[in-house]
Amino acid sequence: MMLKLALVLGLLPLAAAAQTCTNTIFNDATYSVCEVDAAQDLRLFLYDAQGAVLGTFGRIDAELAAEGKQLVFAMNAGMYHRDRRPVGLYVENGEQLTPIVTAGSAGNFGMRPNGVFCIGPDGGFSIVESRAHAANPPNCRHATQSGPLLVIDGAYHPRFIADSPSRLIRNGVGVSRDGQRAFFVMSSNRVNFLEFATFFREGLGLRQALYLDGNISRLYAPELGRNDFGFPMGPIVGLAAPRP
Repeated sequence: MMLKLALVLGLLPLAAAAQTCTNTIFNDATYSVCEVDAAQDLRLFLYDAQGAVLGTFGRIDAELAAEGKQLVFAMNAGMYHRDRRPVGLYVENGEQLTPIVTAGSAGNFGMRPNGVFCIGPDGGFSIVESRAHAANPPNCRHATQSGPLLVIDGAYHPRFIADSPSRLIRNGVGVSRDGQRAFFVMSSNRVNFLEFATFFREGLGLRQALYLDGNISRLYAPELGRNDFGFPMGPIVGLAAPRP
């Protein structure tokens, strides 16, 4: 089947060259892609200064306003319990709030190999298999664990099934080979794991990608006219920039 990759203009066509987020059509499915450079201010958000769960894009943007910054884009960044506590490893501003989980289990998170998305102290990005991360923890300024891994050193997760009927709106993250760019992706169509992974490997040319979640996936991308609402989330990844 011939691969199809076409750019769909966002709401600000005159500024398209500087856009963080764009919509892309690949194999007849639409994906929103937000690309971040290591020099930019990408963070994870969970609790406010008083220890309350932030949970929404609006609350994060309000928190950033105190720094003279604004939220450029954001999406949910991993699985969480009913109290919004992360299921696995979670590091924010260099502080580990929840420990890594290396045991396999039922459900997507425990479909090993799973992995950790890490933002290094210098801003560089990596995705590391969970047991390798636990054995030799890298220095992460921010980190979130999720699963399954979608693309592992250029190979698809061994448990993915080509014709799987499990189709959801899904979101995930991939990193470039040099670790200087991260690509946050959300599907607009319901896709299975292999279709989603194929977009990262064939559509974006990435060798490492991690699933973040599905069904509850939400995106904040004003460039695309997106500000998805719903019940409060757990971990959120977002890009901050100075307010104009």
